[in-house]
Amino acid sequence: MRLWSDAWANGEPIPERFAAGRLAADGGVAFGDNLSPPLRWADLPPGTQSLVLMCHDFDVPSRADDVNQPDREVPADLPRVDFFHWLLVDLPPTLAGLAEGQCSRGFTPRGKPGPAVPAAQDLGDAARHGLNDYTGWFAGDAERAGRYFGYDGPFPPFNDSLVHHYLFALYALDLPQLPVAGEFTGAAVRAALAGHVLDAATLSGTYTLNRRLRP
Repeated sequence: MRLWSDAWANGEPIPERFAAGRLAADGGVAFGDNLSPPLRWADLPPGTQSLVLMCHDFDVPSRADDVNQPDREVPADLPRVDFFHWLLVDLPPTLAGLAEGQCSRGFTPRGKPGPAVPAAQDLGDAARHGLNDYTGWFAGDAERAGRYFGYDGPFPPFNDSLVHHYLFALYALDLPQLPVAGEFTGAAVRAALAGHVLDAATLSGTYTLNRRLRP
């Protein structure tokens, strides 16, 4: 089973157009194009009945004390946690990939709707988007609080001393519909996968908004 993108090679920097955040001309940061990336896959195992696609950043600071503070950096030795950027389940096994921008074009304040996938995305009648973790990040923001379904790309702290890593994972399942219990979150999807994965493939990429760490 293989997963790849024509936009970057495994382990390389993710192009800025796929990020929710970008560097601004005034020296700060701003919302970016937030296009969902093009992905392709092949060699699904026999018996695959559905696919699950997930993307998470495993370098997110476990504490927000130093996040986005211009006078200091987030320490590299701070414990890190997962932040889910995309949960897409019940994809048909006949699907061989996703086009650039197929699932997201721009950042939507208060979040894209879900879990039902819009017909225009052409992902089949059963596909569902889960809640990404911008739901929690913006919970206390009066302008942006909401339920964020679907894809919203990288927007790491601009002062983080670590380059962030993003892992896209595709799972081939032995059942047509994933039984997600409770809120449609990354933890719930991970729990529901247990015992149903026939095979999996991954693709990684990096992204940073720290000017000191950019090429």
